[in-house]
Amino acid sequence: MTQPLVDALRLRPLTRPPVWIMRQAGRYLPEYRELRARHSFQHAVSTPEIAAEITLQPVRRFGMDGAVIFADIMTPLQAMGVEIIFDPGPKLRPHTLREVLELPDLDTERVGFVAETIRRVETEVPSETAVIGFAGAPVTLLAYLLEGGGSKDFLAMRAALRVDPTAAASALEKLARAMRSYLGMQVEAGAHVVQLFDTWAGLLDLATFERLAVPAARASLAGLAAPTIYFAPGSVHTLDLQAKVGATGYSVDWRTPIVEAWARLGEVAVQGNLDPAVLLTDPTTISLEVKALLSRVAGRPGHIMNLGHGIDQHTPPENVAEFVEAVRA
Repeated sequence: MTQPLVDALRLRPLTRPPVWIMRQAGRYLPEYRELRARHSFQHAVSTPEIAAEITLQPVRRFGMDGAVIFADIMTPLQAMGVEIIFDPGPKLRPHTLREVLELPDLDTERVGFVAETIRRVETEVPSETAVIGFAGAPVTLLAYLLEGGGSKDFLAMRAALRVDPTAAASALEKLARAMRSYLGMQVEAGAHVVQLFDTWAGLLDLATFERLAVPAARASLAGLAAPTIYFAPGSVHTLDLQAKVGATGYSVDWRTPIVEAWARLGEVAVQGNLDPAVLLTDPTTISLEVKALLSRVAGRPGHIMNLGHGIDQHTPPENVAEFVEAVRA
């Protein structure tokens, strides 16, 4: 079985880069909105039949090279006893570092619905389409736990890392063990690739990133029997350190020229990095931007075509089709 996404992560030469989009199973698709009108977000995530259908929608419509599982990075935290509501983003009671340390270990049977979703998707996608599992990185999960929800700057997390760095390191180690178990379960269920989302690690200064974020992310991905991708948007200052995470490949946002990012990351696969705003323009602009990016890559093995962040919910589906076609052309 040949899967372009896996081949790219293994740095094998390809006639074109594989293409998929972060958040490709989501609100910009009318079929998704129609289904979600009948089911809450939490019900959709926890019901394998529905989650699998949502995962498959963009694969059917666009022929993506990756089918990213419909789930949420907060799902394993809920399985560890954290009460979370989505309105629409996650909202929870702010925790202390001590309370994070006292959370029970992750019992993967409590997130078995994610494994079942993966099994369903793996049997339905074309054999060349890679099933992509994912998890939130420890720093990002800790940010939500300490803050109690989303934030522009996550000051509570950044302060806690300084006030009690020993407890912070222990909390991150605990979350890393949980994410390693969660990702391992996904691989065993049939995920061909897994991605670790470190959405808020870019808020850390360089020294803190190296001391806390890197070891936690590395432990989350260690020894998995599938290729791995690490993504920390808004973290150009950390690119030289990200290679220490030990991922198979790295996703980069649109702020950094992809060739520059590659030079700083080393001989690894690189994913990205078209600005999601390009898909809000017009077919001509999309085609020109894709061609310009691919020209800069110049056929280098190990490139995965993706956006530099998740797709915006207002993106017209026809523009996504143009994006995919421009890559294939």
